[in-house]
Amino acid sequence: MIRWIIILICVLLVWCSTEPVMAQEVQTQNFSKAQIKQLNKLRREAFTATQKGNFPQAEDYWTQLIELLPENPVGWSNRGNSRVSQNKLEAAIADFTQAVELAPEAADPYLNRGTAYEGQQRWEKAIADYQRVLELNPKDGMAYNNLGNALAGMGKWEEAIANYQTSVKLTPTLAFPRANYALALYQIGKQQEAIRTMRNLVRKYPQFPDVRAALTAALWEEGKLGEAESNWVAVVGLDKRYQDLDWVSNVRRWPPLMVHALEKFLKLN
Repeated sequence: MIRWIIILICVLLVWCSTEPVMAQEVQTQNFSKAQIKQLNKLRREAFTATQKGNFPQAEDYWTQLIELLPENPVGWSNRGNSRVSQNKLEAAIADFTQAVELAPEAADPYLNRGTAYEGQQRWEKAIADYQRVLELNPKDGMAYNNLGNALAGMGKWEEAIANYQTSVKLTPTLAFPRANYALALYQIGKQQEAIRTMRNLVRKYPQFPDVRAALTAALWEEGKLGEAESNWVAVVGLDKRYQDLDWVSNVRRWPPLMVHALEKFLKLN
């Protein structure tokens, strides 16, 4: 999963009294009022395009900001995020690497680059980036979650589960580490524990399609057809991508047994 860098470039937020974590020193006197206005406009348009899901447009705005502020890592990392969202993984990795070179002690570019490496199934490179994040911040729950994802990609399910558990402890309000934990439990044969975890998540996050889809498949395998169908109706209303097994397997990257269970459900529906 991508942790969007919402920290804004210092020169753009001329009213801000504290320095952002990733902001490079920018001499505001080097910019005219017209240039600062242009930078602010591009920044707003970039985030607006991102919020609307228009990632090609967001990429263009970040490119323009990079041309104006090439030494600031925020533009590079955010453009990398927009490129990941378009599956331009190699170009995204280049952007994140540039951000790392400009801000080697900032965690986010490593975390986001690891996500791009995962998309290429370059598990060991992803793991190295996540471990670097944890060197910088040992309590980064998202890094533990993503580390679990990379280990799962290598089929190291027990190690993945241990990392998901740590992520859950560190980030108890995030749903995805718990969802990933439940999926991994299902893969190693702990179906009942997985189903209990999924049910608890659905009660807490009723609009979470990932868990509802997984619960659908697990319940169908258990012969609880009515409850499975009820959850599936909610899934289709929330996110139709779960009808696409290729997406579930290769983009969302469910474990094989969970994908197989969903496939059996879909073939009978």
